Amino acid sequence: MVETAMKLDLLVFYGSVRSTRRGIGAARFVVDQCRKRGHEVALVDPVEHPLPLLDKMYKEYPAAGAPEPLERLARLVKAADAYVIVSGEYNHTVPPALVNLLDHFLEEYFYKPSAIVCYSAGPWGGVRAAMTLRAMVAELGMSSIPSIFPIAAVQDAFQLDGTPNDARLTAKIGTFLDELEWYARALKAEREREKATRSECEALQRVPKA
Repeated sequence: MVETAMKLDLLVFYGSVRSTRRGIGAARFVVDQCRKRGHEVALVDPVEHPLPLLDKMYKEYPAAGAPEPLERLARLVKAADAYVIVSGEYNHTVPPALVNLLDHFLEEYFYKPSAIVCYSAGPWGGVRAAMTLRAMVAELGMSSIPSIFPIAAVQDAFQLDGTPNDARLTAKIGTFLDELEWYARALKAEREREKATRSECEALQRVPKA
């Protein structure tokens, strides 16, 4: 009997709000590749999910009391089994819109993996931003997988709809997503095991003692 692969809920964060942005093609490419692997995928684009500069984190609002754009985004963050973060490189670091987006949450990320896709207009593919981002996501509780997926000359790599101009990108990202899926499935299974164990313990506590 062939074992069916576990379907995952994946959330792709994209971090640029510039009017001339080209990294959106990379983000749409990632979304498309994840969907082709049978996963539920949502793209969080800060243009479509506008948040103010961070004042209160989501957890600092009363239950169901956050502004509706933040509540809507929180539902996606909570439901996700893993995150793919698509980041450009601005001044050797992470775009401010992406930092602001990620910083609105914390516990919602815990015990879930992330994967970093980085890009730049030059030959290095945004790897300097990826190193900064790797430390940041570890502190947020969604440590990144060992591999990163750098994209050089992003303006030439994709159409704006996510269609790659080089077929080798499609082959290359397959190995990257294999790695993310391994971590995501392992951590999801452990979260579910802990949830079941906790529920069993709580049920036993409710049993009247003789």
